[in-house]
Amino acid sequence: MDPIEFGARQAVVNCVKVQKGERVVMITDRETERMADAILVHAKAAGASVQKFVMEDFGPRSVDGKSPLPFPKDINDAMSRAQASFLVAGIRPGEYQSFRQPMINAVEKHMLRHAHMVGFTEVMMHQGMAVDYAEVQELSRKVRDIVSKAHEIKVFTPAGTDLTVSPGSKSEWLCCDGNIRPGMITNLPGGEVYVVPSDANGKVVIDGCLGDSFRQYGKLQASPITYELKGGRCVRGSVRCSLKRLQKEFAKYTFETDANSNRVGEFAIGTNLGVKELIGNMLQDEKFPSVHIAMGDPADTRKVNWRSKVHLDGLMLNPTIVLDGRTTIMKDGKFVI
Repeated sequence: MDPIEFGARQAVVNCVKVQKGERVVMITDRETERMADAILVHAKAAGASVQKFVMEDFGPRSVDGKSPLPFPKDINDAMSRAQASFLVAGIRPGEYQSFRQPMINAVEKHMLRHAHMVGFTEVMMHQGMAVDYAEVQELSRKVRDIVSKAHEIKVFTPAGTDLTVSPGSKSEWLCCDGNIRPGMITNLPGGEVYVVPSDANGKVVIDGCLGDSFRQYGKLQASPITYELKGGRCVRGSVRCSLKRLQKEFAKYTFETDANSNRVGEFAIGTNLGVKELIGNMLQDEKFPSVHIAMGDPADTRKVNWRSKVHLDGLMLNPTIVLDGRTTIMKDGKFVI
């Protein structure tokens, strides 16, 4: 089977689990329309009725973030009548707030099963979507069961990360493992275990890649970005990078967007063993067996009472993860559980 067709079938059958008689909403753009159409073929084959929306049909998409595309009422209305939805689209600055947050609110309100595929590429069909998702789900559950008992998590990397994370007694570890349930927004490709930590302190060195519109910088091994965390927030003035443009943009994004854009909204461990190398795109790279941390909007909004307009993931390479000072679950980027 063609890799795109195989990945599309996985998304429909094994992840979203589209059923006969259901209504499915597909949101896409010209950049990724070919892959969206491949997914819709399998949704129709499953017996669903599908409604497709192309973002550019609703107006221009700003490349500088000054006038991002708003979330259209037509799509919201369609989602209110659906049981499942897909977002297969590229990234534009500002659309996290103007388009994706209202769409996520619609998913939660109407209890849709939603596959979030922002920045999706054909390479992901060949790699992250080509794995055995039963294995991804088994490893993810195993990792979640272990880390959910930890009170303190230490992360060390060869690049210099020395981070201490406290999940908090009220925090809930979640699996993004490709098993999408009603009211759930799950990134595809899947394969991560994550939490909104109550506290995080120490040095962070992002030498993998960054998410959101920062994906333009690709892989960062040659020019990692470094910052300090204290009390769960990025410390102003601590951001360092040899690429001064990136340093400036990261600092502006983190400290000038809103009151919580410098707050840690996610700590996550990648569990997709089918992802063997970074491609410079966070949608898949965050599933690589490693650690990533996000500044801004919390990954799980049910347990916290704060929000942000942005969410910026950053990946650390070859981490060692130690729980409560005694249990090592990953050594130099390899699981040892």
